[in-house]
Amino acid sequence: MNGRRSLRSRLTLLVAAAVALAIAVCAMLCWFVVRAELLRQVERSLEGRPQGIEWIGPYCPGGPRGVGGPGDRGEAAGRRPLPRLPPIQLVYADGGRCVAGSTPVEVTPADVALTHGPPGGRLLRNGVTDAGEEVRVMTKNIRPGLAVMESRSLDEVYATLTALAWILAGVTALGVLGAASAGLLVSRTALRPVGRLTEAVEYVARTEDLDTRIPVEGTDEIARLGVSFNAMTTALAGSRERQRRLIADAGHELRTPLTSLRTNIDLLLRSENAGRPLDAAPKRRLLANLKAQFEEMSTLVGDLLQLSRSEDEHEPHVEVAFHDAVEAAVRRARLRAPDTSIEVGLSPWYLRGDQAALERAVVNLLDNAVKFSADRPEPVVVRLRDGELTVRDHGPGIPGEELPYVFDRFWRSSSARSMPGSGLGLAIVAKAVRDAGGEVNLENAAGGGILARVRLPGSPTRSLLTPGT
Repeated sequence: MNGRRSLRSRLTLLVAAAVALAIAVCAMLCWFVVRAELLRQVERSLEGRPQGIEWIGPYCPGGPRGVGGPGDRGEAAGRRPLPRLPPIQLVYADGGRCVAGSTPVEVTPADVALTHGPPGGRLLRNGVTDAGEEVRVMTKNIRPGLAVMESRSLDEVYATLTALAWILAGVTALGVLGAASAGLLVSRTALRPVGRLTEAVEYVARTEDLDTRIPVEGTDEIARLGVSFNAMTTALAGSRERQRRLIADAGHELRTPLTSLRTNIDLLLRSENAGRPLDAAPKRRLLANLKAQFEEMSTLVGDLLQLSRSEDEHEPHVEVAFHDAVEAAVRRARLRAPDTSIEVGLSPWYLRGDQAALERAVVNLLDNAVKFSADRPEPVVVRLRDGELTVRDHGPGIPGEELPYVFDRFWRSSSARSMPGSGLGLAIVAKAVRDAGGEVNLENAAGGGILARVRLPGSPTRSLLTPGT
């Protein structure tokens, strides 16, 4: 049943139940406090010397002397009228009693036992009269073998407590109704921002409009929820925009090699179908072009897959000897460009990261440097010192206004658009370095060319490297 209730009804019920419980507890405490106070008043009236005890002597044998003595009961009765005595009676050691007042109270064994004790002993208890009326009784030992009992009726106390119970029950009922009304008002007020958030979420789910924003008021939990929702939609909108740009850019980049492949294949098929096959040399050149275009497409697809991974989809980070990764990258670059001189100077550096990704990042930096140094006599200079890797070429450099965009996907400098490449190499470098906790930047070197700097956290000594660094 609770699972089908709305949040508003559950909150209203919770508030009403909490307030009703608090009122009920307070009412019960009030009833018990009043009951205890009324009983204390009754007990205080029983404290001290029993009222009218001086009149008992003439009417009860063995009683204390008052006006007249124990032996002149008849004389006292004849000479004096019987006064209106309070509910009082004597208890004898044999269990007998003499009722002097108007309310005879049943004698219990505890009362009889008190007569055998020392004078001054007393007993306070609840008792009943011969008519069955509940009374509060005080029994006092006034001398050996004799005790006096005085009682007070509890009917007025119980009547007062009953009336008080009905009053408190009415107050509790009114409190429950008020609590339910207050709970409904509180739930409506408190859940109004949640309602706006729900409407916004439903609107986004229905229209996929990620530009929707929720007005945020205050700094409470609901406001934080609104801020979080706005941040989430902003992140989703940015992710969708990046995905759209990636797809558009990938389609644009793939269009050229696909068109070239289709043209070359059509030419090859047309020559074969026309019965005029190409000569061996042109055919080899055509097949070599096809192979190069396929390799370019494979590289482009691999780069796209690498960049499409999220930040937490990399390989587990392990201890990496970065200088070894740089040396391996240099060997690969020399195989690709045997005519280009590469000058290397490396010092040990250990870090935690993805070795394959870092090696590929260095290869991409070297490929860029080699590409722009192919017809230059100066070597490509590679240095690794204190965790900073620098790669310097002596090419044409990059215009200053284009430097902020060098790590964007598919961005290519105006001086490099006629050269092979997809424009994804430096984006891959930036992602690999960022995943390893480092930073990378490109700048125009003094004397021409580009200087790439990669800074990675780590240690020159393997034993100083600790997990998580």
